[in-house]
Amino acid sequence: MSSRFKTALLGARDTIPMLVGALPFGIIFGTLAVSSGLSAGATLAMSALVFAGSAQFIAISLIASGTGLVVILLTTLIVNLRHMLYSASMLPYVRHLPQRWRVPLAFWLTDESFAVVHRYYQNATVPLAGKQWYFFGSCLAMYSNWFACTLVGVLLGHALPGMAHWGLDFAMVATFIGIVVPLLRTRPMLVAALVAAVVAVAANGLPYKLGLMLAALLGVIAGVIAARLQPKVIYPEQDQGVTDESL
Repeated sequence: MSSRFKTALLGARDTIPMLVGALPFGIIFGTLAVSSGLSAGATLAMSALVFAGSAQFIAISLIASGTGLVVILLTTLIVNLRHMLYSASMLPYVRHLPQRWRVPLAFWLTDESFAVVHRYYQNATVPLAGKQWYFFGSCLAMYSNWFACTLVGVLLGHALPGMAHWGLDFAMVATFIGIVVPLLRTRPMLVAALVAAVVAVAANGLPYKLGLMLAALLGVIAGVIAARLQPKVIYPEQDQGVTDESL
């Protein structure tokens, strides 16, 4: 077995907890999509070509309510803007790769794979060369899992019409909590998370899922303000003028 294949398998193995959390989420998406009027082909095409769970859920809810195409596109675009932050975080590690690597890895990058892969890239004991195979293994596992679960959901949607109301989507909520909580290590991060959570709950009744967009926007603003108000810490053993912000 080649070292590349072993590295890819390691990436897929480390993503297994995320796969378990996404499994009911994908099934429920397939079920809801067909019950919202999408054909089986359109539902599978959305999972294959969009591959963004939260955006797909929002899209089918807007489609079911008869929302116009422009609003659907703008809403899903804003919801997925967080991927720009993921890409910016990963750029220093993949900038040396040829375009044939960067394009598919950028398409496959999700919340779950980012949480797994970014931690692996930060491990300085593993050489940078060849780490893209770990990235590839994690992403391919998530992509295959999502598409397969969508297919299962489409099939079960016809056999079990009430499956969408079983509450299985809580598994994905738990997965996202597991992704976010370990990253809340600084005061600005905590402030951003708390503000976003409060606004999301308070603005839950807004149409077109605007509450989520408002929560994300205010959370980012609150985090930036908290970071600027945070006092700079100067370490005695460092040269004067070296602060947390410059490390």
